[in-house]
Amino acid sequence: MRIALAGLGHVGAATLRLLQANAELLAERGQMMKVVAVSARDKGKKRDCDVSGIDWVDDVLDLAKRDDVDIVVEVVGGASGIALELARAALKNGKHFVTANKALIAAHGVELAQMAETHKVQLSFEASVCGAVPVLKMLREGLAANRISSIRGILNGTCNYILTRMESEGADFATILADAQKLGYAEADPSDDIDGIDTANKLAILAAVVFGRAPDLGAIFVEGIRAITLQDLRAASAKGGRIKLLGIATRNEAGEVTQRVQPVFVPLTEAVANVGGVFNALEISGDFSGETLIQGRGAGDPTASAIVADLVDIARGNRGYAFGVPAEKLV
Repeated sequence: MRIALAGLGHVGAATLRLLQANAELLAERGQMMKVVAVSARDKGKKRDCDVSGIDWVDDVLDLAKRDDVDIVVEVVGGASGIALELARAALKNGKHFVTANKALIAAHGVELAQMAETHKVQLSFEASVCGAVPVLKMLREGLAANRISSIRGILNGTCNYILTRMESEGADFATILADAQKLGYAEADPSDDIDGIDTANKLAILAAVVFGRAPDLGAIFVEGIRAITLQDLRAASAKGGRIKLLGIATRNEAGEVTQRVQPVFVPLTEAVANVGGVFNALEISGDFSGETLIQGRGAGDPTASAIVADLVDIARGNRGYAFGVPAEKLV
């Protein structure tokens, strides 16, 4: 499989390193993959990856036009702009499209799924939710026979890291946020993370897969962690619990779906209360499976692992509807 990679930031560089470092392992497993072209904003920037021997493309949209490309991988980011243009161009030109871009899928996932079906190619976005944790694959495949009544989880490692350190060290929000930025866990503008927007994008995608509905950000109540204080965390501890930023989606017997993102008091007796640091976790309630918990690292190199997992599925011919059902059924 010949791959074009758009974006060489942390995740893009990690994806390239993984493909290069584990090329022999992938080949042993029958998955021959080669990155043939890359594109990023600054060709001269020093990066933690080796692009020698790979074609550099100045216009990212040209990646979608190359005859020697089977799959386009997008890690540029953004709900629209060049990421959306590239997705449309790739699918229209018969290229499989793999992305880690949760904002893009939450906003335009149905349109892109329809395009993928029309042009008989695959749209994959496992890496958009919970990094290396295969939550979408689990929901679409492992739990496909179940009627899911609810999902609840820690979907943003930055917020979980901040709350964990505030509680354990007794430091205030601003101090820990600054540390998170220095360590690369939080962006220079951390609004999407700490205001719950990133979690909302991921919840919208999860709810779409679980309940067979189009992602609907407008239907999600969103509250972040800016207002959480040390006093709040200490009060939660005194009551035998912790405060976690959770994304929650439920469906009642009438079929009505409720979605919310907010800080929640979680008793220490519940597993999700004990998921700390940059880890993500998702609890899933199925009618026959019962309660399932899956957890793992949710950002950086683990995201690259999920991207390559999608590439492996495509190479193996394991393809299907992006949201688990035909796009026309997403209402």
